Amino acid sequence: MSSISAHYVQRRTDEACKTTVELAVRLGGKHLADYGSARSRHDFTQRQLLACLILRAYLKTTYRGVLELLSVSPNLREALGMPDKLPHYTTLQKFSARSQVLAIADAMIRTIGRAAGAPQFAKTSAAMDATGMETTSASAHFQSRAGRTRRKWVKVSTIVLCGSLLPLSLVLAWGPGNDKSQARELMAKASQATLPAKLYADAGYDAEWVHDQCRLDWGAESVIKPAKQRADGTRSGFWRSRMSEKHLERKGYGRRWAVKTFFSGLKRTMGSTLTSRKPGQLLAEAAFKVLAYTLRR
Repeated sequence: MSSISAHYVQRRTDEACKTTVELAVRLGGKHLADYGSARSRHDFTQRQLLACLILRAYLKTTYRGVLELLSVSPNLREALGMPDKLPHYTTLQKFSARSQVLAIADAMIRTIGRAAGAPQFAKTSAAMDATGMETTSASAHFQSRAGRTRRKWVKVSTIVLCGSLLPLSLVLAWGPGNDKSQARELMAKASQATLPAKLYADAGYDAEWVHDQCRLDWGAESVIKPAKQRADGTRSGFWRSRMSEKHLERKGYGRRWAVKTFFSGLKRTMGSTLTSRKPGQLLAEAAFKVLAYTLRR
């Protein structure tokens, strides 16, 4: 790559980082008080610390790494409102371990989803699915060759709008586990953001109660590929029995791939490996990756 091309790429990267930081600070201000305690030193606001954590997820770096970058980037410090002083890396580490951080990230996702599902975008379709984020940098192939078993990962479940590919809701859990375990909470959160015309999901969400919640509680038409059927080819349940191949095709089941596209972009840009070590911080880091990717879009 020529020096001119490298400079152009670096400039575009810096601009993207600055935009992400500015959006994070602005959005965080809607969900966070300036300071967590009246007795704190008031050196940095909570939204500044949250924006630093989102930037860390965006850059796929460590707590120390993001502060080293900020120390040589006056534009990013200006966007954060930290022109002269930066927090210690342990300050970011402790902030990410707070119990309310996940709830704040979740509320920010819903705010974005509410804006994406505003009345002018109503009656669009949504897709629901889950993916995993690794808690180790060792590849699945290496673990298999070493005789290790992939025991635990962070499971990211979300519902995204098919047009804008913006998330309506987010649920984090530990894998492995049945996708239906998070479906009820996912749809309940998404219902607070918008009302799509249809919800697409794969066979991992095949259950009559998922159809019922989607249609009766949320008011969206459920289009879910059935997983099981009787020996005679029939399926139990009022809604499940209607999910034939022809019905799925007629209802545009192929649009379900929107959520796969979202996960693909998330992992390509934010990475699929988490670097934190404590369980709470691993979940928070996964949430920040989703949030950073959403703000980047």
